[in-house]
Amino acid sequence: MLNNEELAYFKQELEKMKQQIERNLDNTSLEMNGLSDTCPRDEGDHASVERGNSVGNTIITKQSEKLKAIERSLKRINNGTYGICEACGVPIRTERLKVKIFADYCIACREIIEKETARSQNTP
Repeated sequence: MLNNEELAYFKQELEKMKQQIERNLDNTSLEMNGLSDTCPRDEGDHASVERGNSVGNTIITKQSEKLKAIERSLKRINNGTYGICEACGVPIRTERLKVKIFADYCIACREIIEKETARSQNTP
């Protein structure tokens, strides 16, 4: 189980990450708006704008997913369940949380979930 000092550390780190991602999302949105405001003059310009929008959408999707995971972890800190595996209820090792601060599962459960996901994707 995490002590108060560790919880404070993880909360501070999660809040820093959240702020950075929010800035990244704002900047990406501004860049995409700038791209859409440009008037493509030829097929090359049009392709460049489309590619920029595609990359921007991918960044926004990934960053939004990460932001949701961070917000989930912050809620879990507030309700006293941060650092507890959502599948088996066992405390997640501090070393794992330092590597993946918004981990929802211990390593054993994460491996099981990944195997089940891979198996279901390979099944017709």
